[in-house]
Amino acid sequence: MGLMEGKVALIFGLANKNSIAWGITQKLHEQGAAIALSYAGEIMEKRVFPLAQEIGCDFVEPCDVTSDEQLDRLFDRFKARYGRLHTLVHCVAFANREDLGGRFVDISRDGFKLALDISAYSLIAMAKRAEPLMTDGGSIMSLTYYAAEKVMPKYHVMAVAKAALETITRYLANDLGPKGIRVNAISAGPIKTLAAAGVPGFRMMLKYSEKAAPLRRLVTQEDVGNAALWLASDLSRNVTGEVIHVDAGYNILGLTASEDELAGLTE
Repeated sequence: MGLMEGKVALIFGLANKNSIAWGITQKLHEQGAAIALSYAGEIMEKRVFPLAQEIGCDFVEPCDVTSDEQLDRLFDRFKARYGRLHTLVHCVAFANREDLGGRFVDISRDGFKLALDISAYSLIAMAKRAEPLMTDGGSIMSLTYYAAEKVMPKYHVMAVAKAALETITRYLANDLGPKGIRVNAISAGPIKTLAAAGVPGFRMMLKYSEKAAPLRRLVTQEDVGNAALWLASDLSRNVTGEVIHVDAGYNILGLTASEDELAGLTE
């Protein structure tokens, strides 16, 4: 018996085989979960359907998370198919390229609204619709990043969105806790994904994290998938409202310097 045997997971935001969402999907599937997938737009369809076929998933639905009507339709279809939901995974984030990089003060008003709507408010919208389906309690999780806590170069409007997402996580955990629904976030270290490619200077961040992190290595989609499996399973039944760092320890550092850089310092 797998850790997720007899449970159903609905995963938003799968883009391709390099997605963190795919790492999570694979781990939940390996442990027995029935998987339902949602993706954004026609461009993603040709990438997502072959992945769904790999795990025998035949519930694959497009959804614009800024549309209440589309969210209602998707959750109605999910209810008709499965009846109950045990795990909801939010892997959704977006910001206009011009609102990343440059100067923080130049973030546009419309770009700010868009990034917060797609990347943060959507978790509230999903949780509201998931709640009635989680009749036996459940687990809701999302993906965040260290830029929500400390300044990271060029992350800008997405950092604000991730900070909002982490606060939403805590408030949802408090709101839904009496029904046995746990809400957590995973703060993953930099990983080569389609979304990360849009962040200016990402390659530098990737290289530097590997040198500076206490474990001296980068994290993978599989690493995040393992953490997500733990959060989805009963092994974490008393964990809620938390931000779980899966970043090889990078977040604990005060001085993020590599050994070579430290060796060059003089008193």
